[in-house]
Amino acid sequence: MPTVYRVGKYRFFFNSREETRRHIHVDSPDGTAKFWLEPIVALSVFYYLSKDELTELEKIVKEKSGEFIEEWNRHFGI
Repeated sequence: MPTVYRVGKYRFFFNSREETRRHIHVDSPDGTAKFWLEPIVALSVFYYLSKDELTELEKIVKEKSGEFIEEWNRHFGI
């Protein structure tokens, strides 16, 4: 599970053996979420995070999506 980015209490990562559609996971002490990176950034699933936290996370994922996709491609040899 390579960590791609950390900010505040959030850790952004992806799992090495998962589906091929690019996405990013986010963990925090409060909960977890998964965002699709393609075809557009979109929330896939979440647990125990507030609406405000999800809004903040979506903003971060949108801002960093290019970097997350580059890291995904590098990790998976695409």
